[in-house]
Amino acid sequence: MPDWRRRRRSPEDPLTPLFRFDDIHVRFGDREVIAGVDLDVEPCRITVLTGPSGSGKTTLLRLCNRLDVPTSGRLVFNGDDVASLDPLALRRRVGMVFQRPTLFGGTVRDNLAVALPGATEEAMRDVLDRVGLPTELLSSAGDTLSGGEAQRVCLARTLLTEPEVLLMDEPTSSLDAGATRVLEDLTAELVEVGLSVLWVSHDLAQVRRIACDRIVLMDGRIADSELAAEYLGR
Repeated sequence: MPDWRRRRRSPEDPLTPLFRFDDIHVRFGDREVIAGVDLDVEPCRITVLTGPSGSGKTTLLRLCNRLDVPTSGRLVFNGDDVASLDPLALRRRVGMVFQRPTLFGGTVRDNLAVALPGATEEAMRDVLDRVGLPTELLSSAGDTLSGGEAQRVCLARTLLTEPEVLLMDEPTSSLDAGATRVLEDLTAELVEVGLSVLWVSHDLAQVRRIACDRIVLMDGRIADSELAAEYLGR
């Protein structure tokens, strides 16, 4: 049984924030991408980061598993300063599914083994079942899959390491409507059993469908309630 299932806490319990962003700034050269973000992200929810293109959504997401690092400020994950954590160990706890499904050469089995060398056949079958794919797909070549199947294999590959958190960077942007809804429903089911999700989306209809919490970014800052409501159309 994945470890995050055992850690599920009641909504009535006092919770340590999953992530705490404390005056986070990120600069790339002369450009400030994140400009003083203060934010608490709660566990066991789908928190959606949305906002206009170039507002800093993906950068904020990438900070959570040290694919990017703050120029200044402090980011805390489950009470630990992210800067003090080993990046590889952190990325096993905080997995990421990218915008476009990326499979390596070889079979689906080979792709899953990249995430967890030595994973048993039973574990691989279980994780495919978890994302709604037939176990017979293990022997299929990755380049024969549809876009929706490939993205679910990427999700399965991430889940194989039993992360506490999923970072989803516009994971449905290249999928059709049917595959999009399948991935949304799968993610909601994972949250129901205790996983936490941060999801970047520019699709406001999707934001309304999936978000437990909505964070609107504009020019690297969290929009105030009035601007956020205007952007979200309510």
